[in-house]
Amino acid sequence: MTGTAFVLGASGQIGRRAVQALAADGWEVVAASRGGGADPAWPPQVRNVRVDRADTAALGAALGDGVDVLLDCVAYDGGHADQLLGLADRVGSAVVVSSAAVYQDSQGRNFDTQEEPDGAPRYPVPLPETWPTVDAGPSSYATRKVELEQRLLAAGDRLPCTLLRAGAVHGPYSPLPRELYFVKRALDGRTVRVLAYGGRSRFHPVHVANLAELVRLAARRPGARVLNAGDPAVPTAAEIGDAIDAVLGRSVETVLVDGPPPAPTVGDHPWGMPHPMVLDMAAAERELGYRAVTAYEESLPETVAWLTRELAGGGDWRERFPKVAGMSVGANNWFDYAAEDAWLDARS
Repeated sequence: MTGTAFVLGASGQIGRRAVQALAADGWEVVAASRGGGADPAWPPQVRNVRVDRADTAALGAALGDGVDVLLDCVAYDGGHADQLLGLADRVGSAVVVSSAAVYQDSQGRNFDTQEEPDGAPRYPVPLPETWPTVDAGPSSYATRKVELEQRLLAAGDRLPCTLLRAGAVHGPYSPLPRELYFVKRALDGRTVRVLAYGGRSRFHPVHVANLAELVRLAARRPGARVLNAGDPAVPTAAEIGDAIDAVLGRSVETVLVDGPPPAPTVGDHPWGMPHPMVLDMAAAERELGYRAVTAYEESLPETVAWLTRELAGGGDWRERFPKVAGMSVGANNWFDYAAEDAWLDARS
């Protein structure tokens, strides 16, 4: 038997698919978001409510007499943990999305401190949940996520919570679609691309359907735990580019550069890491019986079709993907074709 499930952040990339998975599993789902809108893929019995999680009183009112499980897709820091714990008397258990960015290597290096290739973090392969994390605090995305995790785990007797350390989330409706790097280049007619680190960079992806499956399983098996969240395999950046080419039916020459980007804005990409980050999924398999519902290559046609539609809609792509535009500036510009051509010309 299932019960009532409340999804906070239901209109986002993760929430959309999680609502669908929970409803299909028999849960009576309340989909909460600031906009309060519904996804066409949701069954009609899903109830939509408009609520801003910053308004604790409104959130409490939306919970009503209580729910069996609450999924929080947008929790960010210790304040959000305290907010959830303040509502624990109306929540049977929780599932909260965290991030694989919380890990640090044996030298204390992490995503926040990476400046030069030699200073980049080097993690064990695969990386287990028992590996050290950054210190909790307000200074960065990763430290705030650790603060969130620690406060919720410390109160596991009051609110059993499964924290999912998601890798590179991919799939439709992403505010930061890494696949845009390859799709836009193809649609712009680029016939060559440059990949640093020999195209061997691996950053563990997790498709929203696999993340939703982890949510579904954790909802049925409440507990105070941290689990990695990833796809069954981790392709390299070069393999991702080739797979997207295959979906689009295009052929692109790939120039592989050993080591870091050879010039500013040349060769860098959203998966660019000198050392692999591959999450250990054994704990999720053992504790939840997790089996991925899709693989990266299998999920790509849907993602590529969505990106193609978005780019074909007219207007400036930066308006459709402002988060990418905000990151893709200066030395991080994903689409500096002039600099790339200049480097290629000088190389030939």
